[in-house]
Amino acid sequence: MKKTCIFTLSILFLLCLFSCGNPVSTNSETGQINSDADTTIQNSYTGKALDMLASAPIAAGGSHAVALKDDGTVFAWGYNDVGQIGDGTGIDRWAPVPIKSLNSVSAIAAGVAHSLAVESDGTVWFSGDIFRVYRQVQTLDNVVSVAAGFHYSLALKGDGTVWAWGDNDAGQLGDDTYENRKAPVQVIGINDVVGIAAGSWRSLALRSDGTVWAWGDNTSGQIGDNTTTMRRTPVQVQNLSSIIAIAAGSHHSLALKNDGTVWAWGLNDDGQLGDNSNTSRRAPVKVQNLSGVIAIAAGNEFSLALKSDGSVWAWGRNTNGQLGDGTITNCQRPMQIKSLNSVVAIAAGVSYSLALKSDGTVWAWGRNSVGQLGTDSTTDSYIPAQVKGSGGESWLKLK
Repeated sequence: MKKTCIFTLSILFLLCLFSCGNPVSTNSETGQINSDADTTIQNSYTGKALDMLASAPIAAGGSHAVALKDDGTVFAWGYNDVGQIGDGTGIDRWAPVPIKSLNSVSAIAAGVAHSLAVESDGTVWFSGDIFRVYRQVQTLDNVVSVAAGFHYSLALKGDGTVWAWGDNDAGQLGDDTYENRKAPVQVIGINDVVGIAAGSWRSLALRSDGTVWAWGDNTSGQIGDNTTTMRRTPVQVQNLSSIIAIAAGSHHSLALKNDGTVWAWGLNDDGQLGDNSNTSRRAPVKVQNLSGVIAIAAGNEFSLALKSDGSVWAWGRNTNGQLGDGTITNCQRPMQIKSLNSVVAIAAGVSYSLALKSDGTVWAWGRNSVGQLGTDSTTDSYIPAQVKGSGGESWLKLK
């Protein structure tokens, strides 16, 4: 099943730029959608965001990364202590290696210590958590997308139902228990789902009506129901509508509206909510100075956004350079990664970030202690660096 990620530049505006660190390159134009954008523009953004959500050709896990080529083949690199790379070894990979057991993949996901792949026939395969080669998840079919958290997994079926398995100590499986599950169980009380996301111990679901639902750990308000009560079944996130994409970080959550604005809630000790404060929020707040967004990603206390002009913006924790601005200074509001352009997809890991450009090249920045940047080294990079190739290729290209 061939996967193609299409990026279309549909509208340009100018935005006043802010930076939390010293710039590493000259400024560039940025895209912004007006707050009173008409229905035509909003529908255009909805289509692009949902297309990117469906194709998602890059995934960033705890300290490993997975990439999906146009031809359905998969490459992976980084930490491999429990087989999360899926190449049959326990050897860390500082540059991408092909996963030869997978050849017709349509969707991927990366968790803290495991990886997931959906084959073109709707079956789900996993590697990691001691299994070093991909194995099929039993009793699952008709799956269209997957999400991976901290030792647990989610799958979205074509009928709009969500299924979950793995650790369940915070109720993150959504089956109204705290029992771990070795086989998928259906998440209770939710249907018509079009998108899923998995955080550390918390899950998110986007319904076709544009509402967001959450369950699991809520110690920092990351469920978004204005409480800190753990939820074993889905509850609706407050004050959100017209949502077209979701992302789950370790302890915070993001949602993208069809007007191109981003909303955030949960832990905010490093400014990962982007509201120019360090105040945690139990209900969604608007990310400041950011619009025209078509994709979002959330990592371990930091956030990323992709704008319609191909620029990438970042905020939150920056202790390993994961914000890509050439510094290790945290930022409480979005700042542009000025050395990146023509980006069509983004992903956020524990302390590093990934971006896919329109030419098919992959770029990475942040922590690199076990080769998770794919640069054939273990040196951190505070600015985007190109991911190396495999099998004689100089650079990894996904198309």
